[in-house]
Amino acid sequence: ARELLMLRHRALGLLQNEEILWKPTEIKAKAPEKPRRPAEESQMAAAAALSRLEIKQQKGRPTSGRRNDAKNELTDPAVTSEVQTINNQGPNSSQKEDRSSFSVDAVYFICPLTNASVSKCAREVHIKEAILMKFADDPIQASIMMIHTFNKDKEKIKTACETLGRYIDNICNNPNEEKYRKIKLQNKVFQERISELEGTHEFLQSIGFERKKIHVAGQENEEDFYVLNEDFLTRYEELRQYKDDLLNAEPVTAQLDRRVKIFRPSAQAAKFELPNDFYNLTAEEIKREQLMRSETVERTTMLRTKAMRERDEQRELKKYNYTLLRVRFPDGYILQATFYAREKVLALREFVHGVLENDCAPFDLVGPGGRKLKDDSVMLAEVGLVPAALLTLTWDAEVLLDLQAAGHSFTGTIKQELLSNVQTL
Repeated sequence: ARELLMLRHRALGLLQNEEILWKPTEIKAKAPEKPRRPAEESQMAAAAALSRLEIKQQKGRPTSGRRNDAKNELTDPAVTSEVQTINNQGPNSSQKEDRSSFSVDAVYFICPLTNASVSKCAREVHIKEAILMKFADDPIQASIMMIHTFNKDKEKIKTACETLGRYIDNICNNPNEEKYRKIKLQNKVFQERISELEGTHEFLQSIGFERKKIHVAGQENEEDFYVLNEDFLTRYEELRQYKDDLLNAEPVTAQLDRRVKIFRPSAQAAKFELPNDFYNLTAEEIKREQLMRSETVERTTMLRTKAMRERDEQRELKKYNYTLLRVRFPDGYILQATFYAREKVLALREFVHGVLENDCAPFDLVGPGGRKLKDDSVMLAEVGLVPAALLTLTWDAEVLLDLQAAGHSFTGTIKQELLSNVQTL
């Protein structure tokens, strides 16, 4: 219920910002049906997507069909306050963390559909609502995104998409066969492979299928079918393209937001306080891991097999999903950013190059304990740079000498647009 409330609240804001005025097409019972235009099919698909999500999350609750009622409800200060509270809480936290003293308040991601930066706990809901909002502009692509993103079982997704693709192939390859333009909703294959997946009904409606009751010979009652609208019977190339889009699509995934910050020189550079977002462990598991650290000295003094070492290393890698890294420059300025724990050292090196005025400036990165990071192919977690670490950047001495000998000056400074937002740690 809370997820739906938050989704409604954000969806309303997106609609207002983009000034989209959209209402589901009204379907009158028993009225003679006219061929629908593609725009009407888009509206039907969007209406179906929104209603299915609401039914799924609010079973048993009466819903209002009036948009103004929803707007009044969502703009109520009490409701707005509740939505903000939900946004600030993690999915598994029993109480809200006090994040005021943290080095970074959360792990953030950038949604590829809205370019908004959202916290880890709000990421999934934000992507879902962004996909639903896309129905107003492109219902076919929105329904494809819905299939690949809302459903988590990859094998079921693959089977559903292949089955939908065969429906389209049968229509295109047999244009004069009416039977291929009908899909019986109670058909066993349809029920097992397609019906239960989110987005499949919306996809069929958006490419031109209409839901109708049809009398079946030998049966007393009519049955539900999807029937392809006649307007789409000559648009075979488009249908084939929709099939290709469906089969080749990927789930919509948010990209990690580095949350880049620049700090003035500080003696607090090596001090880190991290929220639970950075750990792939519960609070109790973290406590157990801290207790187990006392066993580390014991293990290092005993003879251990390669298998034992590898097992311990793999367990260590699984503890963390993300890491907060700081790089101290020769002039004392500190660069901070968030990384995946399994990213390569190369990703860190390329990131540092990207913040320099001279992005070709050669440098070395020195980790905790004075060890240089020489192998760019290893993961950050494998070299101990988790869940947070302070590194030191040093300019390549040999290259600097060569530049000086050639009479060239060298300025390895951070880009001015970053320095203009420098903060105090």
